[in-house]
Amino acid sequence: MSRFSQRIGINKIKEVQREGMDEALRTGLWNVFFNDFWIRTGAFAPSFLIHVYKEFLNVPLDDGIRAGEHGKILRSLFFDFDWYVVYDFLEFTVEVQSEGPNYTFFQEQCNKVLTREQAAYRFLDGLITPITSESEINSIYETINNTEHLAPVRTHLKDALRKLSDRSQPDYRNSIKESISAVEALCKIISKDDSATLGEALKKIKKDDKVKIHGALNGALSQLYGYTSDANGIRHSLLEDSDLDFEDAQFMLVSCSAFINYLLVKSAKSGIQL
Repeated sequence: MSRFSQRIGINKIKEVQREGMDEALRTGLWNVFFNDFWIRTGAFAPSFLIHVYKEFLNVPLDDGIRAGEHGKILRSLFFDFDWYVVYDFLEFTVEVQSEGPNYTFFQEQCNKVLTREQAAYRFLDGLITPITSESEINSIYETINNTEHLAPVRTHLKDALRKLSDRSQPDYRNSIKESISAVEALCKIISKDDSATLGEALKKIKKDDKVKIHGALNGALSQLYGYTSDANGIRHSLLEDSDLDFEDAQFMLVSCSAFINYLLVKSAKSGIQL
């Protein structure tokens, strides 16, 4: 929500921060790290600092430990980092926590700052992810949460997200493949046919008539299968050097996430236990 001074035009509303990080954003993220990780979890203990020195900064352990005043050292480094290294460090912090009790809370607090300061990224399941809208990021997050009990589906979704979010070497082609494979994995589970392709599974689901899929959406899913399986499809080796970009991969991840949520709801309404 914009502030009063922004609404009356005295202070301009920020532009989206995509390839940079202003002081307010950096300070906000540091405050989250300091208050909601450093203080909250007692992360000032040597165990966390050893992780930082050894695995993130890649400096000699004895240099870091001898230096003392670890909080001041880390703060100085944080404010000197390039903007993308700040995001690397926040991802590293979450990775160190793994699935601990603070794992989700820390990401939520970071996302509040990222939203407030108009950053073009959000934390999603441990990864800093580019977004175009809050609704899209929420759709992906909801799907990942809803498929915790469906390991093949969740694995493909997380792989798609990881390949899309890799800032140094994004793999858009394989991100799209993983997104589509997530839909295919769910359709295999619903049709109870592990060997089926997406097209075959959809035909079986339609024939069994247990899961009521709207005709237009069933057609859209079938077209998705056609896109992946024809001679020019994404799974074909001819597209190894394709010109697919971020927007293509993000669209497919968002669309496949929506399809998966749709199929989960429809299956539940049909009394199918997945």
